[in-house]
Amino acid sequence: MKKAIVPTFLLIVWQIIAWAELLPRFILPGPLAVMEALWTNAPLLTSHLLVTLGEVIAGFSIGALLGLGFATLMMMSPLVRVNLRPLLNASQAIPVFVLAPILTLWFGYGTEPKVAMTILLVFFPIASGLLDGMLATPEATLDLARIAKASRWRELVWLRLPQAIPQLAASVRIAVTYAPTGAVIGEWIGASKGLGYLMLMANARSRTELMFAALALIVAMTLLLHKAADLLLRRFLEKDR
Repeated sequence: MKKAIVPTFLLIVWQIIAWAELLPRFILPGPLAVMEALWTNAPLLTSHLLVTLGEVIAGFSIGALLGLGFATLMMMSPLVRVNLRPLLNASQAIPVFVLAPILTLWFGYGTEPKVAMTILLVFFPIASGLLDGMLATPEATLDLARIAKASRWRELVWLRLPQAIPQLAASVRIAVTYAPTGAVIGEWIGASKGLGYLMLMANARSRTELMFAALALIVAMTLLLHKAADLLLRRFLEKDR
């Protein structure tokens, strides 16, 4: 209940600003106008929401699997880790926004560039988080494994991965909130459907309420995905204990 106090207060202030006409309605419609747009345009918004959600789920799933695989490969091979980890870190110096037009040029205006954008945003936090977690395994624990002549694979599965689970869980929570951003950015650059595309079309036609309604759905989708991931991770970590 207490968590809803601040959002409720902000919505009330927002609505007062709209009623007082401190800003023109085409710049900032009130929450009630946005809710009306959500209701009256529900079928349109739902169809675009499903497109964006599909892109997010596909991009997150592929990006997470690639991140897990890449981190495991770097952990298993010191040579690969020494050569590729600097490239992995350097890749974050490139703003993802500037890659969107290139991906659109390569893959066209379909679903592929949006999924690719999502993969790029999801891949790094998961790969980096898992690798850092595995590298943080205490040396004393590793020494015991070496004394027992455990193979590198057994060391990975029984020691390094359990050690990395908390950090991996934190990385997944971050990645799942990044995922919608990738899909929406891709839709802004070039698309014919999706919430990002709908926002651009609504803005071009001065339908500000519809634009804010699409934005509200993006925020709600991100929060729900984060909550779902958090619940699943909590259950997994509780079972692991």
